[in-house]
Amino acid sequence: MNRDDLQRLLEDVAEGRVEVNRAFGRLSQLPNEELGYANIDHHRAARRGYGEAIFCAGKTADQVVGIAKQMVAYGHTNVLATRAGSEVLTALEACLPSVRLIPEARLAVLNPVEREMHGLVCVVTGGTSDIPVAEEAAITAECQGSRVERLYDVGVAGIHRLLAKSDVLAEANTIVAVAGMEGALASVVGGLASCPVIAVPTSVGYGASLGGIAALLSMLNSCSPGVSVVNIDNGYGAGYQANAINRMACGAAPGVSADHTPDGTAVAGHNGHHPEGGR
Repeated sequence: MNRDDLQRLLEDVAEGRVEVNRAFGRLSQLPNEELGYANIDHHRAARRGYGEAIFCAGKTADQVVGIAKQMVAYGHTNVLATRAGSEVLTALEACLPSVRLIPEARLAVLNPVEREMHGLVCVVTGGTSDIPVAEEAAITAECQGSRVERLYDVGVAGIHRLLAKSDVLAEANTIVAVAGMEGALASVVGGLASCPVIAVPTSVGYGASLGGIAALLSMLNSCSPGVSVVNIDNGYGAGYQANAINRMACGAAPGVSADHTPDGTAVAGHNGHHPEGGR
């Protein structure tokens, strides 16, 4: 679909010749941008509620920068570049007019803009060593418009630290539990909270943790119902899922503004409170 096609479609909608839902269906299938080494899905936000992220591992710095430039030029905001090493982060900072770097999470936010935050996602870690993965989850959810509360280093070796924050767990629409070692944190959180829990096993631990496999198997075998599990160190996937759950809990589909339902009616946040602003 070129500019002329798009203009005709919009004119048809304005004149009542094409229904809005039909036009939206056409727009959501617009073609991608072919770069040769990448095929950018510019209209993923129309289908999924949030745009495409750039997974940097396995790509050269030039490839990441090339993709990033095209996405920013198209007008995308809060584009996430995940698993970005120091070389890639340096290249992005040098080549883009606006970028936020989070080196400890191997993450960059391209063309960052502030968003109104809604609902509550709680991100919990077993230990300090789990924070890089947790930050990937937290920033992913924040960039998509979810308010995030961080509870770090509250693992089962000192369970009183987690129990002291039970009020925050009770308020959350969803909780991301990030832990390595034996991964028991997810089951404990699942036993305390009434909302969905997303478990993220990390590769933190000694030899028999097998790079996160021990935590992964523990979480998959959790006896706490309502615990779902993403892949090892997959903070991005957990944050994306958490945002989708949070926004639906606020009364909106993932692609709809969470402070209004599709018919424009204002809604309250979790437990009847209106959504709060960003942190």
